[in-house]
Amino acid sequence: MVNNIYFAILLMALVTYIIRVLPLVLIRREITNRFVRSFLYYVPYVTLAVMTFPAILFATNVIWSALAALLVAVVLSLLRCKLPVVALAACVTVFLVELIPFA
Repeated sequence: MVNNIYFAILLMALVTYIIRVLPLVLIRREITNRFVRSFLYYVPYVTLAVMTFPAILFATNVIWSALAALLVAVVLSLLRCKLPVVALAACVTVFLVELIPFA
């Protein structure tokens, strides 16, 4: 493989361009299929979750504190708590779990 930064930048630009142009070229009318529409509706949420999830697990010193905070955040969000409450509870959970000495 060529160790050229300009080649890498050109390749990334080409791939990004193709991904953005293909839907415009291939799909010329409104999408009426319910399955495809619902699939496309959830793409931004899935992308955000995929980018955020690894950061949640590896942002702390101990994996157990990250898992505990994730569990607390999921439970509180399912209980329809507001975002600042969920974030604060997750932070407090990380703090408290990291105070516990693990072997």
